[in-house]
Amino acid sequence: MTARIAILGSTGSIGVNALQVAAHLKDRFDVVALAADSNTELLARQARSTRAKIVSVGSPDNAGTLRRTLSKSVKVVAGEEGLLEIVARKDVDIVILAISGTACLQPLLASIRHRKRIALANKEAIVSAGELVMAEAGRYGVTIVPIDSEHSAIFQCLEGKREYAAKVYLTGSGGPLRTVAKKDFDRRSARSILAHPKWRMGRKISVDSATMMNKGLEIIEARWLFGIDGKNIEVLIHPEAIVHSMVEFLDGSLLAQLGVPDMRIPIQYALTHPARARTLARRVNFVKEKTLSFFKPDTKKFPSLVLARHALRMGGTYPAVLNAADEEAVKAYLAGRIAFTGIPVLVEKALTRHRSRITKMLGIDDVLAAERWAKEEVIRHCYR
Repeated sequence: MTARIAILGSTGSIGVNALQVAAHLKDRFDVVALAADSNTELLARQARSTRAKIVSVGSPDNAGTLRRTLSKSVKVVAGEEGLLEIVARKDVDIVILAISGTACLQPLLASIRHRKRIALANKEAIVSAGELVMAEAGRYGVTIVPIDSEHSAIFQCLEGKREYAAKVYLTGSGGPLRTVAKKDFDRRSARSILAHPKWRMGRKISVDSATMMNKGLEIIEARWLFGIDGKNIEVLIHPEAIVHSMVEFLDGSLLAQLGVPDMRIPIQYALTHPARARTLARRVNFVKEKTLSFFKPDTKKFPSLVLARHALRMGGTYPAVLNAADEEAVKAYLAGRIAFTGIPVLVEKALTRHRSRITKMLGIDDVLAAERWAKEEVIRHCYR
């Protein structure tokens, strides 16, 4: 039986790769819905090639453009309401959530409540509201299969053995600044910061890779996705990017998931889980690789890791503040308003000034309010 897919974030790197996977496995998957923010030209091409029944775009103006471009048989919707309409559809079985930021939170929760299969490529929703999201997933009996390569690796290693896990190792290539001295960070161009040595990614996550905030966010994400104490989640720098993460069990055994750095592999697994299918990606050549190396991260050079662990320990709305402050600081850096090394400085200022008295499970309003405050705080410092 063919499974029907909705891809939210279809024009980004994850969405484009997901469409390649769906085309490769066209006898098993049918793309019925697509959503993007503002790239109407690419979205229209995708809608035509997949024969999607419904597309959603960020603004009503862009929706008008799409209605004039696409066949009248394609329904065009807009904004958060459009995303929520897509995930509620009865002809959608699997939702790929590849929207960046916490704009993903409401569609994720709605997908859970409509009991869709979820392939999750978004970190921010779990970082900011992990307890809430996982409680809802448990309540509705929904399994969230992560697409993020590290969490896909952990998910695969833990299957059927979660209660025996003792420790998780999140691996990362070290990003474009791994071998650069900290004093030289601000001398690097934004173009070189965005040039990841192993992965082709969007601008925001590429900057997060350079600051290593992506690993910090992944620590928090792993804590909620897998119910593992943050003290038992360790980050390892692995420049070859072949081992995507590892799990150590109570008896001292370790399981690792290995593969070439190609996002089509975890995307495909999220779609076919628990089955597997032949991949489009190339295979690992261990003779060519020769060495797999691992190093501890330098937290003085990359303080974002320390900030993320602090936010996780503090709990409440601190992870939401961390996430939103980083998002706004990265935006300021890419706009040329702050230096690269100013990103963790602004995040730390927001965390230091934040006061959270919430001791119970967060609600959506708590998360969104904390994020608004954090973004305003960063903006205030940027324009001082």
